[in-house]
Amino acid sequence: MKKDAIKELIAEAYSALKFSYSPYSNYAVASALLTSDGTIFKGINIENATYGATICSERVAVSKAVSEGYKDFVAIAVVTADKESMPYPCGICRQVLSEFSPNMLVIVAKNETLYKALKLSDMLPYKFELKN
Repeated sequence: MKKDAIKELIAEAYSALKFSYSPYSNYAVASALLTSDGTIFKGINIENATYGATICSERVAVSKAVSEGYKDFVAIAVVTADKESMPYPCGICRQVLSEFSPNMLVIVAKNETLYKALKLSDMLPYKFELKN
């Protein structure tokens, strides 16, 4: 993926950040999921007072995409308002993403120029799989 496309995907994620519902952790996260046909689905974290019902931005984006019939993903950019940390996807999100596109690119960014781009399969080398 070219640098300009990565920066554009990061910018798309940042455009969704203002919608994060994170009153408990105050750790706003947003993501932009790129499908194989170029469609982008954005997600934000949505917290809940019970914490267990909280959903991460990556799973919101995947849920939106799959509910619209998309299942082939090229990349996801994940950003946060916290400029001190890289917003790596949690284990659950890595597993959910790998269900659809285990070799997709995962971009974690502190800003539009300071980011890391990693293959999901490197971040989750032993994904859970059901074998028939």
